[in-house]
Amino acid sequence: MTEIEKLSFEDAMRELEATVGKLETGEATLEESIALYERGAELRKHCEKRLREAEERVEKITLSSNGQPTGTEPVEGQ
Repeated sequence: MTEIEKLSFEDAMRELEATVGKLETGEATLEESIALYERGAELRKHCEKRLREAEERVEKITLSSNGQPTGTEPVEGQ
């Protein structure tokens, strides 16, 4: 497991936002910018994976005709 894969979604998003901020300032050298871009791409991929995993776990509550919860079912589209 890589260092990025160990990050929570929130930690990865914070680091991604900081990385984008560094790139936007334009103060990094070309080599630093390339390294920041590559790390940012890996962080983005990790965040997308974490979101997909969370979506797959989400369930929707089903209700009976009188409005009482009867259970859950997977989110549509899975």
